[in-house]
Amino acid sequence: MHDKNKAVVLLSGGLDSGTTAQIASSGELEIYAMSFSYGQRHTVELEAASKIADFCKAREHRIIDIDLGRLGGSALTDSSIDVPKDRSEGEMASGVPSTYVPVRNLVFLSYALAWAEVLGAFDIFIGVNSLDYSGYPDCRPEFIESFEKTANLASAASAEGGGRFKINAPLMQKTKAEIILEGKRLGFDYSLTHSCYDPDENGLACGKCDSCKLRLKGFREAGLKDPIKYQ
Repeated sequence: MHDKNKAVVLLSGGLDSGTTAQIASSGELEIYAMSFSYGQRHTVELEAASKIADFCKAREHRIIDIDLGRLGGSALTDSSIDVPKDRSEGEMASGVPSTYVPVRNLVFLSYALAWAEVLGAFDIFIGVNSLDYSGYPDCRPEFIESFEKTANLASAASAEGGGRFKINAPLMQKTKAEIILEGKRLGFDYSLTHSCYDPDENGLACGKCDSCKLRLKGFREAGLKDPIKYQ
């Protein structure tokens, strides 16, 4: 049985995914939140994800364990690779940074698709953004379009004519400031979110990594104060 009122929302605990969850829950959709413990150094984001899931009244929130740290290749999963700090906007805009986790969104969307099929849901939401972002190839519109095609080829629900899966990326063409203003308009609480790639032992954001800098720039351009604490 398929339910067009259900949606799976990928929830990292960050600003973008939190806004995306708020957008999904502001419609007629009953949301099912999915997060991942994948060996990331910033596990405090999972605490944030749980708070956001509660705030957005998710029907269920599942945290899936996948150890991408065993593969390495990213500053987010390998403590021997430094998280870049104090980079200029030009530096952030050029090339793929060391914080890129190899095909992470492909892995996450595959899990989301599997759960959506089990739930009988056809909508999947992901907070990817191709503007104001650090050059991750798995955040591009072409990738999302390609995955949607793949989802409808790979699943029994689609093959048997139950319906078509839709990968919703409502933030794709928005700047960070536009994302924040949209979230505020919908009543989202940004104090619940965590964006930092390299927080201290108390979970406080560094204010210097790419993610922190883009977040702070977004709040500044939106004319708002970031409600979280920094080191």
